[in-house]
Amino acid sequence: MVTNDSLEESRQIHRQTGKTFYYATRLLPERIRHKTYVLYAFFRIADEVVDDEDNDLTPAEQRERLERFREAALGRRETDNPVLQAFDDVRRESDITEEDVELFVDAMATDIDKSRYETYDELEDYMRGSASAVGYMMTGIMDVDDPEVARPHARALGEAFQLSNFLRDVREDIVDRDRIYLPRETLQQYGVTEADIENLEMSDGFRSAMIHEMARAEKLYREGVAGIKYLPEDCQFAVLLAAVLYADHHRLIRERDYDVLSETPSLSTTRKLWLIAKTRWHWHWNKDPEAVFERVSTIGDAPTPSPGPEPPEWTPTQ
Repeated sequence: MVTNDSLEESRQIHRQTGKTFYYATRLLPERIRHKTYVLYAFFRIADEVVDDEDNDLTPAEQRERLERFREAALGRRETDNPVLQAFDDVRRESDITEEDVELFVDAMATDIDKSRYETYDELEDYMRGSASAVGYMMTGIMDVDDPEVARPHARALGEAFQLSNFLRDVREDIVDRDRIYLPRETLQQYGVTEADIENLEMSDGFRSAMIHEMARAEKLYREGVAGIKYLPEDCQFAVLLAAVLYADHHRLIRERDYDVLSETPSLSTTRKLWLIAKTRWHWHWNKDPEAVFERVSTIGDAPTPSPGPEPPEWTPTQ
């Protein structure tokens, strides 16, 4: 059973390191919210084994530590880490599979040695562990009625979130970690070299590459949001809000004319609160996640689903 101390530590990790998702998590019902804190904290501490700038571990030591995390998370070895203890408890109480945990830890291990991706297919293989497995674990704690129907949408939404992070964090990834998550095939298609990114050189080609990858991410958002209706009713709004918040980074990127090399875009607290209020307003009038997402999100023009009844005009200013 998850203790109060481990739950509070997990919540603090989530609040400090996952601020966008934290806003949505707080709107989940308690039975799911507490487990989500634990899941997110587990994801963060595993990720920090390979991403922490103050980490002096060698690659071999990083792999060894990840293996210890894996074994503890799966209950195969004892640990005094409260987050790992709590995660093992949550895993046993939920429909989280060992395979999903293995996929996630394997993806973290990939970051130790791999910093470039030739094709999108290769990047997608990585995201099956780093993003899709996260979506699968979230459906596992929500106890959905038909996991086989919900999981493909959870995978798409998880990958959409991660692609938005990759697009937002191009500067941070290259400066702090010497990683480029934009596929080489996309960069080459528009005449962008790795050296251009390493030197933080903005160009028309880089702008076109960003547009290309954003379109891919936005297709995944729509695939993911289409599956929110398969989640428990009291979880749907929070997941929809997470999609709206993550996708709003695309608005920031467009407003900067796709320049994510000089500065990393960041949503303001005011903007997040405004989006929460606007999404809740439309959700009050129409419980169709796809229709609300199309009305509220800013991911670009695309055919919209049947909108349902028109709510009163949304009047607050941005």
